[in-house]
Amino acid sequence: MSQPILIEENAVREAIMELAEYGRFGKTGVRRLVYTPEWSDAMAACRAWAEKAGLETRIDAVGNLWARLAGRVEGSAFVTGSHIDSQKSGGRYDGALGAIAGILSLAALKEQFGTPERSLEAVVLCEEEGSRFPTAGFWGSRAIVGKTTVEDTQTTLDFNGETIGAAMREVGLDPVRVGEAKRDDIAGFIELHIEQGPVLEDAGRPVAIVDAITGIAQFEVSLVGEQNHAGAFPMDLRRDPMAGFAEIASRVIDHAHRLGRPAVTTVGRCHVDPGGSAIIPRQVQFSIDARHPDPETRQRIYAVHEALIKEVADRRGLAAHIRKMIDLEPCLCDPLLLDALSRAAERHGIPTLTMPSGAGHDAQQMSLVCPTAMVFVRSAGGRSHTPEEFSTIADCTDGIRVVAEGLRILAYR
Repeated sequence: MSQPILIEENAVREAIMELAEYGRFGKTGVRRLVYTPEWSDAMAACRAWAEKAGLETRIDAVGNLWARLAGRVEGSAFVTGSHIDSQKSGGRYDGALGAIAGILSLAALKEQFGTPERSLEAVVLCEEEGSRFPTAGFWGSRAIVGKTTVEDTQTTLDFNGETIGAAMREVGLDPVRVGEAKRDDIAGFIELHIEQGPVLEDAGRPVAIVDAITGIAQFEVSLVGEQNHAGAFPMDLRRDPMAGFAEIASRVIDHAHRLGRPAVTTVGRCHVDPGGSAIIPRQVQFSIDARHPDPETRQRIYAVHEALIKEVADRRGLAAHIRKMIDLEPCLCDPLLLDALSRAAERHGIPTLTMPSGAGHDAQQMSLVCPTAMVFVRSAGGRSHTPEEFSTIADCTDGIRVVAEGLRILAYR
């Protein structure tokens, strides 16, 4: 094989900074929500970059942008990309870096190595964050794998009650046609993303090869007791849901500590009724987010949590209600794609770490229809979902080099 692919740092810097202008918020933030004018302008810019590089482009039924480099042989294509929407407000890198990486990778491959044997595509996914429509999350990739319906376009609402279908019409899309976005001809999907955590920085590595994407479950737990006076009611006679909550929260978090990495458990929300400083509460409602990339281990974690909640509630005379809000299966990355990415990093002399992803990603959805893998780029301070998120141009470029070289290994045989 000839010299490794060349990805210029200046091209990466210019693309990141230009894309960040669409929905710019403050000095370093981005507020770019799906189907808004800022989103439309960013999509148009990505399409212009792809067409300037000589790639064939199209917009699918939900607004995902596809850029294709056709191969010599017919058949399924290897795809790379990520989402273009942001948090409200987010930073310049989350999602956007992977979208940029796809276009720059295919442009460099076409310019330096010509027509591939296997077709390659870059995809700029329309939505992942759920920041405008809170139940829409992964809207772009879910459409590709056939998990969106016409009914969803009418029941998925933003914070003002507008349907996502109405928002689609505003940007020229027909919500009745969402099913046409489904694909069944993808050979493999590679997503580059910032890490969103401190592991790479702690290890002193610029890039990670992601071998698994964690399973995620979120539960809403309600503990119901008896409201009474905080001073006049003896401790041994109380049915105090706040005491139950404090015990459960501490013990589920401690359980993840004892299991060690990559197990994580978070209690991120708590609502106390009635919430008075001199009142034993009637009810406490709280969330538990628990994650692990191993399917069997995560089920054991959930069983431990459920047994713990029941034991504490019974002992304290409380009624306990548990409702599962989200349940995403873990995704094990494909060995063939992982091998190509590892070989790509070696060819460029880029030191890497192999690790699981603790966050959910579009690749998790795409795994329902094709093999998947991911590449992480180091995040300064592990920051993400904030205007303060930052990755150096050198690290971003190294990540893109790994993706581009990996695609070359897969498609230019």
